[in-house]
Amino acid sequence: MHIAVIGSGYVGLVTGACFAEFGVDVTCVDVDGEKIARLARGETTIYEPGLDQLIKKNLGAGRLRFTTNTKLAIERALVIFLAVGTPSKADGSADLTYVDDAIYAIAAHMDSYKVVATKSTVPIGTGKRLAALIRQHQPKPLPFSVVSNPEFLREGAAISDFMRPDRVVIGSSNQEAIAIMRDLYRPLYLIETPFVITSLEGAELIKYAANAFLSTKISFINEIANLCEKVGCDVHEVARAIGMDRRIGGKFLHPGPGFGGSCFPKDTLALSAIGRQFSSPMRIVDTVIEVNKQQRLSMVPKIEKLTGGLSGKRVAVLGLAFKPETADMREAPSIDIIRGLLEHDASVTAYDPVAGPEARKVLPEIEYAPDEYAAATGADVLVFVTEWNQFRALDMNRIRGLMRVPRIADLRNIYQPADMRELGFQYIGVGR
Repeated sequence: MHIAVIGSGYVGLVTGACFAEFGVDVTCVDVDGEKIARLARGETTIYEPGLDQLIKKNLGAGRLRFTTNTKLAIERALVIFLAVGTPSKADGSADLTYVDDAIYAIAAHMDSYKVVATKSTVPIGTGKRLAALIRQHQPKPLPFSVVSNPEFLREGAAISDFMRPDRVVIGSSNQEAIAIMRDLYRPLYLIETPFVITSLEGAELIKYAANAFLSTKISFINEIANLCEKVGCDVHEVARAIGMDRRIGGKFLHPGPGFGGSCFPKDTLALSAIGRQFSSPMRIVDTVIEVNKQQRLSMVPKIEKLTGGLSGKRVAVLGLAFKPETADMREAPSIDIIRGLLEHDASVTAYDPVAGPEARKVLPEIEYAPDEYAAATGADVLVFVTEWNQFRALDMNRIRGLMRVPRIADLRNIYQPADMRELGFQYIGVGR
């Protein structure tokens, strides 16, 4: 089977490379000629563990190709995946400009029956609207189907999530399109992956609902963490106990400076906007958004209290990406925290194992260290913002010796408070 993937960003690259690994013939399309040239040479344009090897392997095997020629890719493919960005507008709703542009191209170059499958996260009702746009812009009437096939990829674990997913969601009422999509995903039948066949609208809502629920768990445990600090208990004990309830589960019950990234902030805002559109307010989601905002804002006062004032203080920040195993700086909590520190006249030196180049584009006004120990040198406080594995076993005696004042603000609760205080650090965590 031949497929095309329009959009060679995070979702498009992972989708194309993984389908090629399944043995499918894949053409990835993007309007960015420089990006396509790099990818065609086997150079990965995003950081995702294992993706570079997958791209090189399938380029060599001839199953994966990259092009800016949208017409050629569309004509060659039976299934065309939309994997373009849907950023937030000022009101929080999803901007579908890139989706619509892709649909106009598909309509213009369609030469036979096609299945158009949306991987992009789009508002409920988009699938039917896209079908209408294709009919309006086709030079001559040709059969096609629109399918919603949302992605559930975690940055840093995307290949595993694609190859061994919790479920595959296919939204369509057309039995031919459903059969084609099932055939495309047939390698997953061998590992008994559940398939959810639903309506277009159902599949579109499932994506938003899943991300909103996970965001809710994060904001919930952050509120519990704040209460733990007031009443004098450890949020980790509370989270562990409630997570043992199988109806709740222990995942996403890790307190910190709030959620970020390309999905949760954007998708909660979009779901809130959808609720307003249909006069069905998403009150819990609105509260989740507000709690997340306040959680970020509360981190700087926490650090300021530890240091007895931030003016003139040197702050070392470890971790800049919104989560480990990615270079993604989109909506990263580190951005708000660092800007807050600068507003309080602190100087900031930061280190991240991967996200440094991306961070420099967003935060050019701070210093960047070559490693953890260089960042800590001369610092009045060390702030952990992203829980990279390599930060979990630092030589803390060495760190203490390098710092001007041994203080730690552990915003990811990487270390045990008693251990750090025994080593001579002033230490604060979140909810402890």
